[in-house]
Amino acid sequence: MSKVLITGANGFIGSHLVETFLKEGHKVYGLVRPTSDLSLINDMEVSLKYGDITDYSSVEKALHDIDIVVHNAGLASDWGSLELFRRINLEGTKNVAKAAVENDVTRIVYMSSTAIHGFDHASPQSEDDEKNPVFNYGLSKLEAENWIMDFGKKNKLEITSIRPGNVFGPRDHTFMEKYVKALVSGKIAYVNRGLSLTCPTYVENLVQGVFLASIHKNAPGHAFIITDGLQINWKQFTEAIADEMHLPHPKLTIPFSISLFLAGLSEGIYKLAGASNAPLITKYRMYNAGTNYIFSIQKAKDILGFEPVVGLKEAIEKTVLWFRKDIN
Repeated sequence: MSKVLITGANGFIGSHLVETFLKEGHKVYGLVRPTSDLSLINDMEVSLKYGDITDYSSVEKALHDIDIVVHNAGLASDWGSLELFRRINLEGTKNVAKAAVENDVTRIVYMSSTAIHGFDHASPQSEDDEKNPVFNYGLSKLEAENWIMDFGKKNKLEITSIRPGNVFGPRDHTFMEKYVKALVSGKIAYVNRGLSLTCPTYVENLVQGVFLASIHKNAPGHAFIITDGLQINWKQFTEAIADEMHLPHPKLTIPFSISLFLAGLSEGIYKLAGASNAPLITKYRMYNAGTNYIFSIQKAKDILGFEPVVGLKEAIEKTVLWFRKDIN
């Protein structure tokens, strides 16, 4: 049994990570901020340590007597300045890695993102394909991944990077709750008729990949793309959710070029207004919805023995059940 610390343990993905590592018999600790909402992990046997990844001293203290760190905390957003993203995603990652060396931690699993590959893919992207992060979030995640992989080599610290696709599932208040609510209200439209390929990543499949990366002897030094491994477009994904909800299929569609223009206009207005929250539509969201954003999980299969354990039908059933029970 290992002592595992999960940063950002109280969030959507973090709570599922806590659940999985507990089920696998590990002693689990969660690094959370003093002001964090703990409702998703209140009923779990996780030991909490309070701190902030941007505060080195609190991170160093939290990593005492820890074997494995899953560095999940960070700023995941399609809106924000590069300075802000770097302060949290890059400098926060540096704090975690340096504190890990000071405390003789064996391994860090770093949660990166497929966003470092950019958008508009002609074919499924693999880990070694060109990186083209076109937005601040993806750029900061790439900088952090490059830094921590190099730091691990120099300090004999085992580092594995996980690049999730578009993660969804129960407890997802950021994307799934809003998406299903839009379906219910009928206030939803496709970009380019919903025909762009996407990369759904059910959260249980993702955390299984993370768990394998934390224990597999051949994982260190590698980055792994984790998705559900499907060839599916936004129309198919959305209609599967609508069918499970017994809702009509969306009919409205917007050309990609027009969606980008509207997103740019919205972002410009928000910047002029000095708004801290994101506009309803952003260029990031339109690229995600209106271009092919697809990846290969062959490397994770070959090295980690990863296979998505939950199929799309079951994943959507579980997600809709959560929505009806906890949100609707």
